[in-house]
Amino acid sequence: QVLSLPIVVIVHGNQDNNAKATVLWDNAFSEIDRVPFVVAERVPWEKMCDTLNLKFKAEVQTTKGLLKEHYFFLAQKIFNDHSASLEDFQSRSVSWAQFNKEILPGRGFTFWQWFDGVLDLTKRCLKSYWSDRLIIGFISKQYVCKLLSTEPDGTFLLRFSDSEIGGVTIAHVIRGKDGSSQVENIQPFSAKDLSIRSLGDRIRDLGQLRNLYPNIPKDQAFGSHYNKEQTGKD
Repeated sequence: QVLSLPIVVIVHGNQDNNAKATVLWDNAFSEIDRVPFVVAERVPWEKMCDTLNLKFKAEVQTTKGLLKEHYFFLAQKIFNDHSASLEDFQSRSVSWAQFNKEILPGRGFTFWQWFDGVLDLTKRCLKSYWSDRLIIGFISKQYVCKLLSTEPDGTFLLRFSDSEIGGVTIAHVIRGKDGSSQVENIQPFSAKDLSIRSLGDRIRDLGQLRNLYPNIPKDQAFGSHYNKEQTGKD
């Protein structure tokens, strides 16, 4: 006899997300010679970062993993703490409940359900954009406003939606004639939206978008992702 890797039996597709969370946690954090089914209730945040990074790269099939600033945003999200520094989070531990039991404040889903939605969207529609580092992705709306508010009109960046599972949104700055700036967030695009018209083509369509943050002309950044437009009768 031999012990298998963890398995979870489900009776409906809507349990798939929770099953994946259980298997991921068990694979990542159980001891090799443990009593069967015994797994840590809390794990160091640093270990969780490594696990999310490995999962992201494997699922999306990219060599471009998560960066330090991505971990900082994810820590703020899972701990619901926007006052701590990057160093503060490194000494913390995260619980199974925070990972996939407790609903995120003001949302209808858990941290893992949100992260899994990002994985699915990136794998299906955004792999090449992510691999070219065109998507910041893991960044808060507040920090986006701070970054873009001093930039020229039409500067934009791409972030994963906070309010929807599996959505990517474009934040861009509009500068008034008086010099005042306003940061707008375009309604998030889902995998279904992006299967109808790709992200690159949508960015080309939007005339108000000019430069990808910090200062790359959009045609230079996304030109290789544009599809050839059909002309004439087609």
